[in-house]
This record gives sequence, C-alpha cells and structure tokens, in this order.
Amino acid sequence: MPESKPRKKATYTPPPTKASAPKPLPRWFLPVSLGLMILGLIWLVVTYLSPGAGYPVPGIGQWNLAIGFTIIIVGFGMLTRWR
Repeated sequence: MPESKPRKKATYTPPPTKASAPKPLPRWFLPVSLGLMILGLIWLVVTYLSPGAGYPVPGIGQWNLAIGFTIIIVGFGMLTRWR
C-alpha cells in the first residue's frame, strides 16, 4: 500500500509586536471641542430668536443655520478623536 506524503509545515512567524500607546491629546483639545459645540448651539438659538433682525450675521438669512450646525459638527468631530 502506498504511503501518503507528509505535510510541510510553514515556518513559524511570531505575531507582530504591538504598537506603542497613542500619544495623549493636548489639554486644550476637550475644552475647545466642547466650546465649539456650545458656540454652535448659541448661534442657532440666536438665529431662531431673532428672525427679523437677521442676527448673528445679518444679510445671509437662513445660512446662519448652516453655520451653526457646521460649528456643532466640527466640535462633535473633534470629540470622536478624544481619548
């Protein structure tokens, strides 16, 4: 009866070494991100409370809403990077 061929084992490769821990973020990062979110909220509230006057930036109308939401989104984007 014929004998089967032995399987060849692959050479052992150790798992890759773990990368070093990520660098901590600067101390100003969290206050700036929270400040942006609060600023965007204030921007939106002022826009809604003064529809006739056109505050905070007169002449651009409803684009004030886009500016307020953009500021909030930037703050939220920063918070996703916070460790």
